This record gives sequence, C-alpha cells and structure tokens, in this order.
Amino acid sequence: MAKKYIEIEDVPKGYESRVKQNLSFKTGKFVWRCRFTTALDPATINSDNLYVEGEDGVKMATKFNYNDETMEIEVEPLEPYAQETDYYLHITTKVKSKGGQSLKEPVQIKFRL
Repeated sequence: MAKKYIEIEDVPKGYESRVKQNLSFKTGKFVWRCRFTTALDPATINSDNLYVEGEDGVKMATKFNYNDETMEIEVEPLEPYAQETDYYLHITTKVKSKGGQSLKEPVQIKFRL
C-alpha cells in the first residue's frame, strides 16, 4: 500500500519552525513550496541552485514555478518519489534576491516517502 505522506527526517538548526506540511500535497509527487522573505532573481532559480537529490546522489528531474507576488518557489518532481527512499531538498546560496543577496548558508532538508 502506497504511503500518502512524507516523513521529514532532518531540518537544519533554526529552520525547524519553518518546515511545514500541507495535507493537500501529501502524494507520491509531493510539491515543495519554498517561501522567501524577499523577492528573488528568477535567473538564479534553476536546477543547479535548487534541487532534490536521491540517496544515491542523483538529482531528480524537477520543474520550478516562481511566484513573485508570494515570493514562493514550487519544486515539482517530474516523476514520483520511490517508497522507503531518502531524499534531500537542497537550496544553495546561489539562489539570490533581486538585490543580489544570498542565503547566509545553504539549506538541506532530508525527507522520506
């Protein structure tokens, strides 16, 4: 029987209260929504700077949607996640604001389906 949720296994210190799940998105093609506090430079939103990686170290094919109004990036896998497999969402410091600022440190969130 397929699981209908993900397990967030590891969140960087200081981000615990910021990583949340919305029940309507708990499927095999879980879409991450990453909200920022400032508008981003869309040119820095790409698969080199923001990606999901499997436990084997291979990046998953993903699609990005950026909403400038809400300052959210949606990261959608182009194939379903495998059961009982660890994945990592990476947000690097190369994702920058329109003013050229980057995150102080990269973010890595470990999750499992």
